[in-house]
Amino acid sequence: MQNKLYSISEVAEKVKAGKILLLAGDEGMLSQIPSGKWIGGTIPYFMSENGGIITKDKIFVTELPDYITEISIKKYNESAVKEVYKDGQDFGFSIIIIPASGKVHLSFALNAPHYEGFATRPLIGWISGVHLNDLGKINPAVFSGQTKEKLTDAAVVLHAKLPKNKIAELSIINIFSQSDSDTIKFTENSFSAKEAIVNGKLVNFAEYVTDKKIDTRLPLVANYSGAMINISFQSVDADKKMVNFYAPVFKEVEYRLASPVSDYITSFLSEMPKTGKENILFSCNCILNFLYSELEGKITGGITGPITFGEIAYQLLNQTMTNITITDI
Repeated sequence: MQNKLYSISEVAEKVKAGKILLLAGDEGMLSQIPSGKWIGGTIPYFMSENGGIITKDKIFVTELPDYITEISIKKYNESAVKEVYKDGQDFGFSIIIIPASGKVHLSFALNAPHYEGFATRPLIGWISGVHLNDLGKINPAVFSGQTKEKLTDAAVVLHAKLPKNKIAELSIINIFSQSDSDTIKFTENSFSAKEAIVNGKLVNFAEYVTDKKIDTRLPLVANYSGAMINISFQSVDADKKMVNFYAPVFKEVEYRLASPVSDYITSFLSEMPKTGKENILFSCNCILNFLYSELEGKITGGITGPITFGEIAYQLLNQTMTNITITDI
């Protein structure tokens, strides 16, 4: 499956030819693509065939194979996003793009595991963003290609139906595991925390992180029935005594700090799939992996895709790579 960066004219030709596309790129680039069967999100960071790259002059294209002929493209606001699983095809998959830091991002992150039909159909996707230098200056956005509508606080979803001899499966690459450090629980579901219960004792979490000199490049990790789910640190506000995260923490879930990783990039590349890459339809990777692994210019095991402000494999994830593969039954 050919997933790579293209020029505006090359993408436009694909759209005019009726191809079904997933697009990632700068807002100015996406706004020039003609209407058609595509969805897109803003981001300038990518895993390309030539290595990690930052560019506003190309669009990353995932072209769905020709055997996918039945799709629907829908947008979801804060109140409607709970329907995303119910709307999926019985024999297929869905791809969702949500702009960062809006109400839909918050609602999906906090509530997805409680949506009707959660995880009954494959849902993969990502959180759109901007160049880090543009944070607070430019709003992340998504596009519905059928109408060329730009959305800054609604999700766009492509629901696709597969032939009966094909199946879609999600996978997550996570180099982190729980350490044997303190157990941490939180008092509410939120993207930030003032208080936490550490080893059974209520503490100010910002003071705890500062006093323990915690390396905030390492996430908190929760064990969800054997699946390690990361919660990445965004910032520690010493004045407000508040810790902010890139994904929500949930009360009553037990977290521990991740075990240190001696060689970030080697550990990451060692977890990449060795076979079956030709069956990967779509992949995305976290901006924190890009930064901490210094992925610019480095080839990510032959897997390409956008670098994102959050990954979605059924629910919001951090510091992971997510893939969806299509294989024969």
